[in-house]
Amino acid sequence: MHGGCGVMAESDLSPADWAQARRDLGRALLAGQRVLAEDGTALDAVEAAVVVMEDSPHFNAGHGAALNENAIHEMDASIMSGADLAAGAVCAARRIRNPVRAARAVLDHGDAVLLAGAAADDFARTKGLALEDQAYFTTARREKALAAMKAHLAAGTVAGASESEKHGTVGAVALDRAGHLAAATSTGGYNNKPDGRVGDSPIIGAGTYAKDGICAISGTGKGELFIRHVLAHEIAARMRYLGEDIATASAKVVHEDLAPHSIGAGLVAVGADGRIAMPYNTQGMFRGWIAPDGTFHVATHAEIHRLDPAVL
Repeated sequence: MHGGCGVMAESDLSPADWAQARRDLGRALLAGQRVLAEDGTALDAVEAAVVVMEDSPHFNAGHGAALNENAIHEMDASIMSGADLAAGAVCAARRIRNPVRAARAVLDHGDAVLLAGAAADDFARTKGLALEDQAYFTTARREKALAAMKAHLAAGTVAGASESEKHGTVGAVALDRAGHLAAATSTGGYNNKPDGRVGDSPIIGAGTYAKDGICAISGTGKGELFIRHVLAHEIAARMRYLGEDIATASAKVVHEDLAPHSIGAGLVAVGADGRIAMPYNTQGMFRGWIAPDGTFHVATHAEIHRLDPAVL
């Protein structure tokens, strides 16, 4: 799972804040692991993991989501089952506490794949999902980031803004005991984004994709480029038609295909054989994984931390 490649410089947070962010990554891993340990589905596992990150103020999704140019939260999310390619998504939602739960409800309802704006909020209400006022999603960090991006825009220095000032996303991928794959992604988009802008996270094949027998992908980065490259599906296609493994295909799109665009990008991926890949081209990426021996690992920058799930 990932908490976005829009990670801050290590000096930007106190050691205690970094520790809390790592703990929340671990809690998200634990939520997904508990589902899988009880023979639950990969689909349920990725939803459970993403909900934890949406509830944490440390990530750009749900509580702590980015603010658009009008200081409004508009949130996107999607979820996909590799077993049957079923998918659900919401975009530009303004009141859904956990957008990934709404995306799952769209998947389960089956009439549509993507619902937008007020219709997404209304759908969530009919399904009994929790709704919140805008103030719930706002944190001081996101207000600071919005102000910083507006200042960059006024000064003509947007290109030099840090990744943490620009964007962030959360996502998870999983392989269950039945061999099924799933992926889920959720985001507030990038700070100071245009009103109504929709990125790659709710677009199946761009920011999220899963297909049994191949892989599951969740991306983070400049969504417009992910959409144009159909990034998540591109990785699956390289594996399916070129015979590349998960690490090779993932690295190709992040470090080669996107290189000419000079954007921050990263992703997490799991193959049908259980192998994982987590390439990124920024100074860090919030990320976590469970090794084959059951150990929990999380990282924000280069250093990898092993966590004890008993104390999460």
